[in-house]
Amino acid sequence: MKLKDLLRFKKVVIQCHDNPDADALASGYALKWFFEKNNKDVRFIYRGRYEVKKSNLLIMIKKLEIPVEYAPFISDEEDPDLLITVDCQYGEKNVTKTSAKKIATIDHHRKLKDVSDPLININSDLGSCSTLVWKMLKDEGYDPNENKFVATALYYGLYTDTNRLSEVSHPIDRDMLDSLNYNKSIVTEMSNSNISLNELQITGKAILNYEYHESNKYLVIEAEPCDPSILGVISDFALETEGVDVCVAFFVGTYEVKFSVRSCSKEVYANELAAFLADGIGGGGGHILKAGGTIKPDLLTKPAKEVINERLALYYDTYLVIYAKDTTLDTSRMTRYSKIQQMMGVVKLSDVFPVGTHVNIRTLEGDVDTVIDEEAYLMIGVEGEIYPISEQKVKSSYEFTSFRYTREFEYEPRIKNSSTGEIKFVLPYAKTVRSLGSSIIFAQPLTQPVKLFTAWTEDKYYSGRVGDYIAVRADDEHDIYIINRDIMDKSYKPY
Repeated sequence: MKLKDLLRFKKVVIQCHDNPDADALASGYALKWFFEKNNKDVRFIYRGRYEVKKSNLLIMIKKLEIPVEYAPFISDEEDPDLLITVDCQYGEKNVTKTSAKKIATIDHHRKLKDVSDPLININSDLGSCSTLVWKMLKDEGYDPNENKFVATALYYGLYTDTNRLSEVSHPIDRDMLDSLNYNKSIVTEMSNSNISLNELQITGKAILNYEYHESNKYLVIEAEPCDPSILGVISDFALETEGVDVCVAFFVGTYEVKFSVRSCSKEVYANELAAFLADGIGGGGGHILKAGGTIKPDLLTKPAKEVINERLALYYDTYLVIYAKDTTLDTSRMTRYSKIQQMMGVVKLSDVFPVGTHVNIRTLEGDVDTVIDEEAYLMIGVEGEIYPISEQKVKSSYEFTSFRYTREFEYEPRIKNSSTGEIKFVLPYAKTVRSLGSSIIFAQPLTQPVKLFTAWTEDKYYSGRVGDYIAVRADDEHDIYIINRDIMDKSYKPY
């Protein structure tokens, strides 16, 4: 669904969930701005038993001039042509039902059911509904920076829904952060009014009732239902404790279980642990050091605390940690493979920006910061994966062809000049290369998940799932790496 699809309706009501948070207010505000620019009769409301009283939200509504109405009672005579539920889904328990001729949904939470309604746009990979609305506006050619209050609201929506940006993981979230021209002083004022005296008490009580697991040096802390940002405060503070490498703080709410993850251990990525905790029962993600997520209570067969403790124990028991520089694999038990000749894409970074330029390379897999030199290249793999490669390796393993490189991506990689902010897309600079098939490796499927620290990246590990391959170059016993199971058959053949 695109925003232009909704312009055929005359009378529009935008409704966010009961007891709205900053993301819901920001998303609805930006949508109202869009409809007003298109001369539509539009109303922005929230319903439920309680009016907004949280200090940071009251500041947000006042300072950003958000035209939201508290409408606990609506007459049936007022049925709009279109009701848009934003940051929520029609029929959820936290949304007071409002009748309308047509219902549209814009949300970033897990889809309630499998639906193919053309008036639904749900992207649960994004950190906030604000991000989804921002992208929908940009897709229609509208720039929220035209209204600095709207831009500030969208920024604050993502800021609060990702625990002060600590759980941002999707490149579209990061694109929005890079683009918005927001009012920093208002954001600071709202952020510094985020904790009430009652929430300060909740924080203290939660920390006093911690559970410490000495064997793996992690804390589990349950708090009373509160603003999700409080979980970040709790876990940030707890991680400063001697002997604590990881902290998981959570609360059980009426409609969801929210949790926050912090890690200062290089062997535990917070975003990976968050995804592990929520696998199949919710969603989780964020940064390597800070992450979080949501669990749906209706998908639990046990108390949330029991599930979290069980999954934490399983996480630590599941992975085998390998440091390549200290490890020699037994290749007598492994299969010998050679590289299959195949077409791939390659970009010489100095064709994009001059040598010496500090750049940020943004891909679906994450951001890479680097300085461009004469030998820096970017390889585009058979599955669209992006990774840096040296000129020496390009020339020894590939030959350039005259074929034009074409490829479609879920998110098209781009390169930003860190100094000027100028952004260029990668694909227009890509050339097609053919692999020479000269590389010989030993490889075998993984029978348990692995965290691999390569000989060149001792501070960052690569995760391997069961069924992925662990491989080592025949000419270097410490050049050990992981090959995705979906890529193995396309890239290598028994030698």
